[in-house]
Amino acid sequence: MSEKPAVAGLHDCRKAFAEELIALARQDARIVAVCNDSVGSSNLKEFQKEFGDRLVNVGIAEQNMVGVAAGLANAGLVPFVCCASPFLTGRATEQVKVDAAYNGYHMVLCGMSPGMAYGELGPTHHSIEDFAWMRAIHDLTILVPADPFQTREAVRWAAAANGPVFMRVGRFGVPAVSKEEDGFAVGRADELRSGDDVAIVATGTLVARAVEAADNLAKAGIRARVLNVSSLAPIDAEALVKAARETKGIVTAEEGGTSGGLGGAVAEIVSQRHPARLRILGVTSFAPTGDAGFLLDHFGLNAAGIEAAARELVAA
Repeated sequence: MSEKPAVAGLHDCRKAFAEELIALARQDARIVAVCNDSVGSSNLKEFQKEFGDRLVNVGIAEQNMVGVAAGLANAGLVPFVCCASPFLTGRATEQVKVDAAYNGYHMVLCGMSPGMAYGELGPTHHSIEDFAWMRAIHDLTILVPADPFQTREAVRWAAAANGPVFMRVGRFGVPAVSKEEDGFAVGRADELRSGDDVAIVATGTLVARAVEAADNLAKAGIRARVLNVSSLAPIDAEALVKAARETKGIVTAEEGGTSGGLGGAVAEIVSQRHPARLRILGVTSFAPTGDAGFLLDHFGLNAAGIEAAARELVAA
């Protein structure tokens, strides 16, 4: 898929990922990269130039890729496994489960260009099931940074972790939404907007759109709390229960399927601890042909769609 020019104010998080990975590799000789013939699409060209002997390209063999990375981890190295998310999580689920999670190896599984970032290449290249698949695996940390700052922090955290990590690395351009002074903490949802009328819980590319929706709602006198869930496992259950208790309902928004992902995680928690009305926004079918922006709009994964769902909860 050809690269598109950057839009002012929007950031490709792969750039932040690559820069941070190189910076860490300069400090830690254990860090290596493993990929599936995706040096370009994983933004590893500069890493390869500087650390040619620390990049393993297994070709289009994703199951083997995770197995090789597990061997490197067992030998004391810290492999960053870089692969388009649909192929990493779809083709190599068993290896992620057994080789990485069951063995508890320190491996960083990087789902590149997740969600519908590959746009016109269609459902074979869309990764809308990865949240559900990866959430079903025990002892696997799942990180979904929302912007370049969180991407850098997530890479840094993952490099120092003690076990396996799955991390989405976005391709779709996003604005900066994080409060850098708040830092980054795994297992914590960051409150980007306060409010007690309705809560909007979003992750990844949908966080900026959730903030826009909340700002639009504020103009109508509706106070929407916005939670950025950058850590899907572990997830901040206390923040979710607090939102359920203090608002009229919760809207979840994710660039993924409506079963088993962020919406499913929120439903599991609040249904058992403080039942609340929910609207789960996500991808509801195989996508038509179109670029990533068109597809997000097609499924109502934009500020207008989030705002409409929030108004329904407030009015109910």
